[in-house]
Amino acid sequence: MTAFSYSINPEIFDVHPEYRRGVVVFRNLDNSQQQPGITQQLRSSEADLRERIVGNPAEYPQIAAWRDAYRQFGAKPSEHRSSIEALSRRVLKPDSLPDINTLVDIGNLLSLRYVLPAGVHPITARSQNVELRKASALDRFLAEPGKEPELISPDEIVLAADNRVLTRRWTWRQAADTRTLPETSFVFFDIDGLPPCTVVDVKAAIADLTHLVSRFCGGECLGYAILDVGKPSLSIILE
Repeated sequence: MTAFSYSINPEIFDVHPEYRRGVVVFRNLDNSQQQPGITQQLRSSEADLRERIVGNPAEYPQIAAWRDAYRQFGAKPSEHRSSIEALSRRVLKPDSLPDINTLVDIGNLLSLRYVLPAGVHPITARSQNVELRKASALDRFLAEPGKEPELISPDEIVLAADNRVLTRRWTWRQAADTRTLPETSFVFFDIDGLPPCTVVDVKAAIADLTHLVSRFCGGECLGYAILDVGKPSLSIILE
């Protein structure tokens, strides 16, 4: 019997005591078909975001919170934007997000709808023990397929499976070997909340996520948790 374990190192909460991350695990999904229903909801959420954010998106509270968090571990938010800021700026150009595949599109939809970072990773034998923590000297990040993995600053916050970095700079960029593809059927989603985002917002996004995945990809939700300073880890039996 194998398990999927996920934890947030206490050092993250030392600096960000009100941070929380929703983690949701799904299996037996069908991600092979484009879903016009998701595309339609993306267009609606893009329009809603353009009405919600007027002026400089860097000053919008949910985005400003991530800029402050990035500064605290040494990243320049104008050079390395959190996923929600990068996504929002693209939509505000204005531009429409491309259809990538259903699971990735659902992550983008949730990000826009709740103005928070949301992402999806495949679960494989190499990513069953995952931790959000500060980088170590042994960590490596594959930026592009076929290239040498990159070294990482030890102060940077990363999502890692052992020394394989899945996401750099907390919510900035996923590794090339963790992309969700049309044939992907086994995944976990991250849903991030920094104040002013509340636990109610994260719970609503999780409920929305489970509904969307069930409707458009089928499969089974194996479990979820909202990780915070009082509950920094979860373990889910996979089989």
